[in-house]
Amino acid sequence: MSQFSAEDEAELQSLLRQLLKSVKERISGAPSVECAEEILLHLEETDKNFHNYEFVKYLRQYVESTLGAVIEEETESCAKGDGHTIGSGQDTLVHAVTRRARESSQYKQMMQTLKQTMMVIVESLINKFEEDQLKKEEMNRNSQHEQSSSHYTDNCSDSDSSFNQSYAFIKQEQLQVISEKLDPSRPREVRWEALQSLCCAPPSDVLSCESWTGLRRNLSAALADPDPDLSDKVLRFFAKTFSSSPLNVTREIYTSLVKSLESDFLYHKLSFPTESAGMDVNRPDIARLLKQMRLMNDFQQEVTTFWIRHPEKYMEEIIESTLALLSLHHEHGIGPHGSEKALEPVHFLSLLDIKATWFKKWMHGYYSRTVVLRLLERKYKSVIVTAVQQCIYYFESYDPVREETLEIAHAMEHQQIGPAQRSFYSAKELEYTYFIHSLCVLGRLLMYTNGRKLFPIKVRKRRDPVTLTDLVVVLINIMYQHPNTSYSDSAHTDSLSPTSMVTEVLKTLCERTECAVECIYQTPVIETLLAPIFALLKGKPAKLNSPESSLTHIADTLARIATTQRGLALFLYERKLVSAEGDGITAGHVIVQFTQKLLAKELPASTELENSPAVKGAFIFVCRQMYNTCEGLQVLRPYSLHECIAKAWRKTSSLSERVPTPVPGAIPSSSSQELQNAVAWEEVLLDNLLNFAATPKGLLLLQQTGAIHECVTYMFSRFTKKLQVSRCEKFGYGVMVTQVAATAPGIVALHSSGFIQAIVVELWSALECGREDVRVVHPKSTPMDPIDRSCLKSFLTLVNLMSSPHAVWELLGHQTLPNKTEYNLREMPTSIIDVMDRLVVINSDAKIHSLFNYEQSHTFGLRLLSVMCCNLDSLLLLESQYKLSDILLQSQKDNAIEASSGEGEFIIDGLSVERNHLLVRMNAIGGPSERRLPPRALQKGSDPYPWPMFSSYPPPNCYILDVPKPLRTKQDSEISAFLASSKEAERDENWMESCRRHYCKAMTSKSTVLTGNVLADLLEKAVLHLSSSSANCFFPPAEYKVVDHYVKTRKLTSVEQLGISISLRYGLFLKLLREDSEQDLCLLIKHSQEFLSQQRVTLQSELCYLRGGYPGHDWFSSTIFLLMGGDVGRSLSLLLRFSRLLPSAVLWPARLYSSMHLPVEMAQSGIPPLYSCTAHYVEMLLKAEVPLVFSAFRMSGFTPSQMCIQWLGQCFWNYLDWPEICHYVSTCIIMGPDYQVYMCIAVLKHLQQDILQYTQTQDLQVFLKEDPIHGFRVSDYLEYMEGLERSYRGMVLTDMRSILLKST
Repeated sequence: MSQFSAEDEAELQSLLRQLLKSVKERISGAPSVECAEEILLHLEETDKNFHNYEFVKYLRQYVESTLGAVIEEETESCAKGDGHTIGSGQDTLVHAVTRRARESSQYKQMMQTLKQTMMVIVESLINKFEEDQLKKEEMNRNSQHEQSSSHYTDNCSDSDSSFNQSYAFIKQEQLQVISEKLDPSRPREVRWEALQSLCCAPPSDVLSCESWTGLRRNLSAALADPDPDLSDKVLRFFAKTFSSSPLNVTREIYTSLVKSLESDFLYHKLSFPTESAGMDVNRPDIARLLKQMRLMNDFQQEVTTFWIRHPEKYMEEIIESTLALLSLHHEHGIGPHGSEKALEPVHFLSLLDIKATWFKKWMHGYYSRTVVLRLLERKYKSVIVTAVQQCIYYFESYDPVREETLEIAHAMEHQQIGPAQRSFYSAKELEYTYFIHSLCVLGRLLMYTNGRKLFPIKVRKRRDPVTLTDLVVVLINIMYQHPNTSYSDSAHTDSLSPTSMVTEVLKTLCERTECAVECIYQTPVIETLLAPIFALLKGKPAKLNSPESSLTHIADTLARIATTQRGLALFLYERKLVSAEGDGITAGHVIVQFTQKLLAKELPASTELENSPAVKGAFIFVCRQMYNTCEGLQVLRPYSLHECIAKAWRKTSSLSERVPTPVPGAIPSSSSQELQNAVAWEEVLLDNLLNFAATPKGLLLLQQTGAIHECVTYMFSRFTKKLQVSRCEKFGYGVMVTQVAATAPGIVALHSSGFIQAIVVELWSALECGREDVRVVHPKSTPMDPIDRSCLKSFLTLVNLMSSPHAVWELLGHQTLPNKTEYNLREMPTSIIDVMDRLVVINSDAKIHSLFNYEQSHTFGLRLLSVMCCNLDSLLLLESQYKLSDILLQSQKDNAIEASSGEGEFIIDGLSVERNHLLVRMNAIGGPSERRLPPRALQKGSDPYPWPMFSSYPPPNCYILDVPKPLRTKQDSEISAFLASSKEAERDENWMESCRRHYCKAMTSKSTVLTGNVLADLLEKAVLHLSSSSANCFFPPAEYKVVDHYVKTRKLTSVEQLGISISLRYGLFLKLLREDSEQDLCLLIKHSQEFLSQQRVTLQSELCYLRGGYPGHDWFSSTIFLLMGGDVGRSLSLLLRFSRLLPSAVLWPARLYSSMHLPVEMAQSGIPPLYSCTAHYVEMLLKAEVPLVFSAFRMSGFTPSQMCIQWLGQCFWNYLDWPEICHYVSTCIIMGPDYQVYMCIAVLKHLQQDILQYTQTQDLQVFLKEDPIHGFRVSDYLEYMEGLERSYRGMVLTDMRSILLKST
């Protein structure tokens, strides 16, 4: 088809005409011809229907028929002849074929033919348009009224579809004539004709004409005309103006519409219908007002999208005219139903927009909200007064038999718009819609400070003004009046029910701190919420129309209060809230007591609630918002709620196990449905039990219930579905997984649930497999970071899982590496030992060849190993089992080039740099100023990596920093003088207090003197004094008389031997030990083990942690040995005395391992007191004292407790310099064991800026584990820690004592 026939041209002209009609609105809205051309040129980009236009389809078919053969030939030619040059991707082939097709003669001929034909067609269209315009003017002058009427009806309607019908320019004289014809005194036909002409005029011309004032007056008269055709025609003109004009035009039309409505309601009073009569919307005067209000409401909801682009005065005119209309109230106002009461604008607006969407939109943006609130305060406060009055009236006119409320709510929710719409509304329905509209307006108003400032409000028939608290109490009481319905029904009730609407308002208020403080956290409000609970606890029936539904919504509101920090503190500590009841207890205690009685079925006044899973689950959820925080668990722990929930779970679980297998086609029986409900209830209980794991102490309680495996399995099922913890928690399960993984029973539960396998598979898919849906022409980019962004989430998850030595002991202890001779490429790792084998310990060519991305994957493994080895106990286990140092050194040797001189030169690449860093980290021990770790990045310049590599230990001296040799002589200082003068007074009761004063003074004035022999003497004297006093001895005295010869025969494990080697190396570096000190340290460790083993009980457990002896190294004993200068006698003597004191329970982790002094259930749990007590209070105090750091941990999915048990477990080795380690130990012994908690808080406060920074870069875990604590000095924070002692000692120290069985 190279040429067009006459028929083709006619068809093409018709299709072009249709296309232009379709885009008429876009073209007519263009400010200039150039803009219209731009719109047409870019139509394909902006019009989603572009390819559906018939004109476009016709052109596509024409191009295909003309160039199809050419394209096929070129495609075959490229595929055969030039395939080797174009085979790099499909995109290149397309470009080549396109270029050759456009260069062909057929393409040039086609374009020339199209241009010529289209020029003819466009010229024909223009000529026809001019002819039509001339005919149209002739018809306007000469045609009869009927014809003109018909003509305008067809061409000026809202659905005008003729392309040639467009706005024509209109003269001022013509508008003057139209205005005169619209005068109410003129005949109907004349006014009709004038309206028809007005509809064809541009709205901007109409509003800018000199006669607009008169025209506006006449349009308002036509709006109020009883003739529906005239008023409808004016509404059509208004609607067309709203949809096609800017705000400076539409606000004039809107204010005209509102003024007309205002006049209507003022001069044509409509009586409020009686109960029997109701309101018929088909009545002409009602229908006319409803249509006008509907148009007004539509504009109200749309105008917010564009009024910010216009001057504020336009918006203010619109808002003020609306508020003026709604402030119209007849003198009788709200009162009993009767003929004297009038229908008001708000009644109509409530019918059309029952949830006050218009008001919500106006209040959403600050731009309009300030204007609304200013006008309400200054001129139109009556709008709010009547809304409050309507809510109070609805509450006070409550009829106990108001069963039809549900029916009304259902009817209003499901009313239809269209041919089947409702036409009759009863008086009660009108009142109800007005109440719901008022409730929504007030709910939105209370969200904002200036809205709340409108209160208190004076209303009729009430002596005192209505305060914010009064209003909220009224709303809660309305919620209590909800008609009786079962909760199973209420779950599907209409959103317009009073309970649902009030609950939504309360929810909104609870979510905003300032709103909640002013509206919710008030004694009358909390008392009103708790009143039904108090009644039921005292055996009295609650004054609730529907107890199950109302209590569920009460619980929902209480849960949202408890979610916030202020609300939680209110529930836990504020006793004034329930003073009216005379009980003198906090709201939290009341809620927990009620929940306990619900679960135990001990509520005689309401037995049906005891069988309602909805109510029980709702109140457990309220308790959960408290016990999943450290401070909440502290208050609620005496109630043993975990045991109550676990008991209910076991009972329900036994029922759910009897669920029969469903048979296809069988009708489910009632008993089967009950059992299915039991399964759902079991999941609710598991979910709530699981949330005890949000805190360290809560995790211990969860473990003691025996349900930790089931809870973790349930968590894994939700984790895989990417579900949040609950509707109140903002984060997922990351923090909880980290918390659980920090303990032995927790990591075992995670492993058995399949969680770890899923994480490993996900990691392997991201690291080795990549995405399967990526096109071949877009290969995966080479990662620029050591850990690619696609693998970062998996890396951080593994870091969280494997940070604790408990996780390493349970998942890798006594596990050998597979070390296969061949690995299938399709074989995916499924466990941590597989990850170690495939990514970390790469010691064979088979492992290298099994990786698609060897360098990236091995780098990932080395980075993971680096983080794991930061924990010294994990390092000892990995080194003893897998000889990691030997493998890494061999890899470095293999990466060297043999030189002629015989010394190898190392190849510097990503892996060799990683291995060099790791080898130094594993061998060198010391704080921030005691060792130097080589960087992992290359430097710019001629020498990109100046750090020496090595392939055998020890590492080069440049990685070990020199430290001055400590003075072991007695130094002249105040503390030395105190020790020398107090030999006779050591048994004085006040000696310890004096010692603390001197210690604090020495620390704050000159802490450098507290080293060497001075500090050793001070600790000896302090421990001797404390252990000599029965009041200070926490553990009973233990007789230990073992000769050295017997102890020397005791065998040390490989882990212990490596720990001794590291300790000796550190002591030699610090110049505290001699070369021959190894035997003395071995002897001390053996004595320590022998002494502690005599106080241990034999436990039967599946945990590797509890099998045999203490699995890690005794870092505290090593610290004491170094502190005593390698004197084994002094060290052992101090340890034996120290073992009687309470500080030994937390400072010395090996002290209470499987200890007889622990409660049996705690000893069997595998959760040490260092975690369940110290770490718990670290999290609790951190939230109160350094909230930004606490929030940063939450956002990172990491926990402060996990970091603290690593610091404390190895006595801050590798994190602090030796003097600060000594000060940490001495401070906790002399000042008290609770200083261990304060020390962690001080460190985290010191690191606050770094923590916030690394949270932003998503590597907080790696920073805290790998980096030492720079610049921290215990003496700088001693005063801060003393302040913490004054605030928290009573609580922390009391709990440290309570976790143990104090023997007498």
